[in-house]
Amino acid sequence: MSDALKVALLGCGTVGSAVLRLLSEQADDLTARIGRRVEVAGVAVRRPDHHPDVPADLLTTDALALVTRDDVDLVVEVIGGLEPARALLQAAIGAGKSVVTANKALLAEDGVALHAAATEAGVDLYYEAAVAGAIPLLRPLRESLAGDQLRRVVGIVNGTTNYILSRMAETGAGFGEALAEATEAGYAEADPTADVDGFDAAAKAAILASLAFHTPVRSSDVYREGISAVSATDVARAAEIGCTVKLLAICERVQNGDGDSVAVRVHPAMIPTTHPLASVGGAFNAVFVEAEAAGELMFYGQGAGGEPTASAVLGDLVAVARNRLAGVAGPGTTGYAGLPIRPMAETPTRYHVSLDVADKPGVLATVAHEFAAQGVSIATVRQDGHGDAATLVIVTHRAPDAALAATVDRLRGMPVVRAVTSVLRVEGLAS
Repeated sequence: MSDALKVALLGCGTVGSAVLRLLSEQADDLTARIGRRVEVAGVAVRRPDHHPDVPADLLTTDALALVTRDDVDLVVEVIGGLEPARALLQAAIGAGKSVVTANKALLAEDGVALHAAATEAGVDLYYEAAVAGAIPLLRPLRESLAGDQLRRVVGIVNGTTNYILSRMAETGAGFGEALAEATEAGYAEADPTADVDGFDAAAKAAILASLAFHTPVRSSDVYREGISAVSATDVARAAEIGCTVKLLAICERVQNGDGDSVAVRVHPAMIPTTHPLASVGGAFNAVFVEAEAAGELMFYGQGAGGEPTASAVLGDLVAVARNRLAGVAGPGTTGYAGLPIRPMAETPTRYHVSLDVADKPGVLATVAHEFAAQGVSIATVRQDGHGDAATLVIVTHRAPDAALAATVDRLRGMPVVRAVTSVLRVEGLAS
């Protein structure tokens, strides 16, 4: 190993360029914190001419050659996506390099295999920046709370959708209008599908659940709904019962008669305005953790952006660099629990349902009978308006999600129900 620790940087977009700049600006402090100077050995990009601010002698299009160079000690990957990131990280780990990555999609898909490879090679795989940007979250789950048993992890982990829903609540705008505002403000991509359809949050939920419950969880195990169907009426209805609408990543260890299981889901939900997550506005992220001994904890901060994400990357870089100098690898994840994944259909949830109904005697009893027929108990019911404007607003107790979905399907076919105008899950209310 040379006097300096050599870092290979894969990707130099918004996050990568911030990492490169901070490595330069904080070089002296990083040297003092690590005990050895850190130097960038090379920066792998697809189009070198698009990076005039990066010294030409550092740029390369041959990422594989860079990560397997003998003089490279650490690899930082911020290119995202499954390929070529997967092949590059496998090659880096195979060549004995410790890895820092922000690649949530890859970790949610292949985290088990990458961890196994890193353990076999005796190197580190750190990825604090993969979930919730600058917020110190994954390392507390993996290390600080390692002596506790976590029951639930619930979070707002996508800044784009939180910005959209916050604007809908603040201004009364519909989804399309709020999305356009988010795009103009730079919070939404030109193609916002990964965010608004919940794919981004589902990948993060898989990572959180894997760490929290010591059970391998992949994106495909996560039930996912996005926010594109959330209407201004939904948001207004939430406000009427003292709630707000958030896109939540919910990871739970569920106790069963025959042993525990893990339920992981991403969907919009109404939560009481008194809940700590309800006040998280704009593009911020927050994660609420419930542990048996530690109780309730909340992590809050900037969930995206070049500098916040680069901050998390550099925090990991310092940790793996110290480990490298000490000749050790830090703690990895453990999948010893191997708990089964509970299907969404069997997961207990609550629904808020708004119905346009005929204004005549017996309608409430007829609707209530249908809930009872599916084994769903009603917590509260309210009727608004008369005649053509008659509306029933029903909040249920907890029941298996399949029973609630079946109830809504039956309601849609009832002659006394003109339309099911709103269906949202409810979290955080007493059951």
